Amino acid sequence: MKQVDRIIASYHNDKSALVQILLQVQKENRWLPGEALQRISQKLDIPLSQIYHIATFYKAFSLTPKGKHTACVCLGTACHVRGAPKILDKAEQVLGIKAGGTTKDMLFTLEKVNCLGCCALGPVIVVDEEAHGNLVPSKVEEVFKKYD
Repeated sequence: MKQVDRIIASYHNDKSALVQILLQVQKENRWLPGEALQRISQKLDIPLSQIYHIATFYKAFSLTPKGKHTACVCLGTACHVRGAPKILDKAEQVLGIKAGGTTKDMLFTLEKVNCLGCCALGPVIVVDEEAHGNLVPSKVEEVFKKYD
């Protein structure tokens, strides 16, 4: 828990920095472990239930382990009409997981989203912050091979 203590100290044990502290813990762990939330609760004297309320309210937080890379398949209208459901099916097949899951090797977490805001590139998969657009199912495996 030294890592959590260090993060809290960097915010001067300020309760009002809770969201920033949670973001930093998640950045370093790729999720919010229960032990870390308990430590934050103790150090900041904030009820654990309040911390869980915040951690479950914001989509940016995860209470389950995430992969090294997050792959988001856009299912917005523009991507959908250009074949995004087939792209999602192929991504699930290639990675061996369903959307919302993480590969056993913890390399990828696959998510489906309603819109990524890059409609002209549709259908698109964004891995971390890199967009891979104008996809066809036969090109999906190539997208994932670029990451280790």
